[in-house]
Amino acid sequence: YRVIHVAGTNGKGSTCAMIAAGLQAARVRTGLFTSPHLIEPTERIQVDGIPVSEALFSRAFDVIHQAASALDLDAHPSYFETVAAMAFWLFRELNVQTAVIEVGLGGRLDATNVVDPVLTVITPVDLDHQIFLGDTIEQIAAEKAGILKHGVPAVFARQRPDAEAVLDARATELGIRVRRAGDFEIRDLEVDARGSRFSGIEIPLAGEHQVDNAVTAALALEELGVPPAGIAETRWPGRLEHISPNPDIVLDGAHNPAGARALARYLETYYSGRKRWMIFGAMRDKAVAEMGGILFPLAHELILTAADSPRSTPPEELAALAGRGRAAANVDAALQLVAGEAEADDAIIITGSLFLVGEARAASYNRNSWPFSGAWS
Repeated sequence: YRVIHVAGTNGKGSTCAMIAAGLQAARVRTGLFTSPHLIEPTERIQVDGIPVSEALFSRAFDVIHQAASALDLDAHPSYFETVAAMAFWLFRELNVQTAVIEVGLGGRLDATNVVDPVLTVITPVDLDHQIFLGDTIEQIAAEKAGILKHGVPAVFARQRPDAEAVLDARATELGIRVRRAGDFEIRDLEVDARGSRFSGIEIPLAGEHQVDNAVTAALALEELGVPPAGIAETRWPGRLEHISPNPDIVLDGAHNPAGARALARYLETYYSGRKRWMIFGAMRDKAVAEMGGILFPLAHELILTAADSPRSTPPEELAALAGRGRAAANVDAALQLVAGEAEADDAIIITGSLFLVGEARAASYNRNSWPFSGAWS
C-alpha cells in the first residue's frame, strides 16, 4: 500500500485525520495510524475511519509478539514499536490501498520511519519532548526532517523561520520538491466556535489553528490527485470537542505550550463573556509550568487533577505551581466537584493531557455516573 508519513509537533494528528477523510471520500481504502488513543488502544489503527476490532487487534499482537520473540533482540520492542508493527501488518491483511502514518516522537529515529512513503508531511514544529529531541527549535526540526526521503515530495505546514530554515536545507540537500502551506491562497475565510471554511473547503474541527492544518492536508491530497472536499467529513475527538451543553463542556488535549496557546486563543475569542471552569492535568515530562502560565490565568475556577498514569503530575504539585485552585484526586472527583457548583451558562474546559481528555470522554458515556444533565453531542 502507499504511505503518507506525517511528522510535526502540533497538528499532525488532525492533519492525518483530514488527509484520511479526503482519501476515504474519494473511495480509497484508507488506513490511519495515530497515537495516543483516547479510550481504547484499537483507536490507533483504523481502516476507513473505523477502529479495528478487538479480535483483529489481538491477532495482530500475537503475530508481532511471535515475530519479535523469534529474533535475537537486546530487549523486547516497546509498546509503541509493537503497535506500529501491528498497524503495518493489519493494513496489508485488510487490503488497505493508502495508509496515513503519524510519527510517534520526533521522526528520524521514530519506529514509523521504516516506511517507504510516496509523500511526507511536516506540520508546525515547536518545543516539545526536549529531553529526547533537543532544546532548540533547530534541533527538533532536524529530527522531524529525518522522515524526508530522496525523491519523495513533501508538504510543509506554515513554520517558524528557525524551523523552516532547517527543513528547507534538508529538502534542498535531498533534492525534494516541496509544497508549502505558506504559499496557499486562503479565500473567503469564515471561522466560528465549531469550525471554519475557506476556498470551498469546510473544516468541522474548531479552532483557528485547524485552518493551517486543513491547508496542509489539502496540499497533501492535491499532491495525491485527490480533491480536498472530503476534509469536511473529518472526525477527530478530544480536540476542542464540545461534548455537552448547559454547561458547555469542551475537551482539548492541549499537551504542550503551542497547543495551550491555540486553546487560549479559542477561549479568549469565544468564551470571553462566560465563567470558565478549567480541569487541568498534565504529564511530568511536559512543560507544565509554561502551559500553566498560558492557561491558568484564563480560568475563573481552577481544578487540578491527574490522569490514571504514573507519569501524571500530582494534583497537589499543580496546585502549588498555580498558587491557587483546588486539587481533585482523579477525573471523576474533578467532574463531581465542578458539577456541584457550575451554572448552566458556564463553560467547563478539560485539558492539559490527552490521557485526561480520554478519561473524561469515557466518563461521559456512563450515564449512571456522569454528573451533568446535558446530552452527548
